[in-house]
Amino acid sequence: MVINMIDEILSLTQKHEKWRVKECLNLIPSENVTSPAVRSLLSSDFGHRYTSPDKFYFGTRLMDEIEEYGEKLAKDIFKSETADLRPLSGHIANLIFLACFTKPKDTFLSVSPSNGGYPGISEQGLAGFLGLKVANFPFSKEQMNIKTDETTDLILREKPKAVIFGASLFLFPHPMQKIAETANEINALVAYDGSHVLGLIGGGSFQDPLREGASVLFGSTHKSFFGPQGGIILAKKEYGEIIKERIHPAFVDNAHWNRIAALTLSLAEMKAYGKEYAQQVVKNAQTLAKALAEYNFPVACPNIGYTKSHQVFLDYGGYKQGRQIAEKLEKVNIIGDCGVRLGVCEVTRRGMKEEEMQKIADLVKRIVVDNEQAHLVKKEVVKFATEFQEIKFTF
Repeated sequence: MVINMIDEILSLTQKHEKWRVKECLNLIPSENVTSPAVRSLLSSDFGHRYTSPDKFYFGTRLMDEIEEYGEKLAKDIFKSETADLRPLSGHIANLIFLACFTKPKDTFLSVSPSNGGYPGISEQGLAGFLGLKVANFPFSKEQMNIKTDETTDLILREKPKAVIFGASLFLFPHPMQKIAETANEINALVAYDGSHVLGLIGGGSFQDPLREGASVLFGSTHKSFFGPQGGIILAKKEYGEIIKERIHPAFVDNAHWNRIAALTLSLAEMKAYGKEYAQQVVKNAQTLAKALAEYNFPVACPNIGYTKSHQVFLDYGGYKQGRQIAEKLEKVNIIGDCGVRLGVCEVTRRGMKEEEMQKIADLVKRIVVDNEQAHLVKKEVVKFATEFQEIKFTF
């Protein structure tokens, strides 16, 4: 019985590795792929160990050095005064920020989930759990962005405790500076959830939140940033020190040191290759968007260049039709999501460039529009994917 269980678990893992890694084109914008070196650190002895800020555990000096080195790299890359690598996810980073700087009945401002905002901080998520009120940015669906003048009026009227930029459907940099100035007038704390665009920020190809008015930048480390799954918080000293004082033991006890070691190596890769990587990601996204638009797909924002991030948005008007599209794509080993957000981070890291984006658009057209037989398109997808197995932008 036990041997059968072991065989089944190992077999399922091997099948997944063969299918998703070697035979699929992954276009999920919230996923990426780590380098072999980074992946090896996830299975290192660090994964067995504990440490603690109060030095309760001994034998931690090398783990402490890794953390210090990672924080130094993060501060350098993002030009922040403090960095904390301990959050276990971008969602936990959101929780830490809200719990540290708001109290029940406070209001914070964010992008509505109906406009692509992160549902995890909505009234159904952390806001409801923490007893916070949510006001939503006035938003233009045509521009897929925040309306500046209406937002400044809303801030002066509602006087939120915090203003949080960032979204899950994130095509263009947010207009931060004027809004941040207004937030400062009423002493609202400005933050930026960079979960989706952190790698583009680190590579200098999106925007620079900590120079454009944010005091805290946080997010996931595994989307456009090509690290292990986890979170990070970067902040000005005044706020970063508060976070560092409170994060343990309230929000993170054992911080998963194998992940921190892997994240530290990913930060080193970002420092060395981030600019080249981020530029190619944006080029690829724009090329894919243009090619799909030429095939008459409903690509959002045609009048303003479709995208300046890692995402392309096919606006089918809702999840029902979006799910149908995602199901069609999965049948031919092209992996997406029900929102029909197409992300190019992983294929970029596998070495694909503009020419390959044209090829992907053609494959998508053949199954979604032309309704070609799935097994024929799938055969081409598998052959195409197997040609791009080497991870780029790494040592």
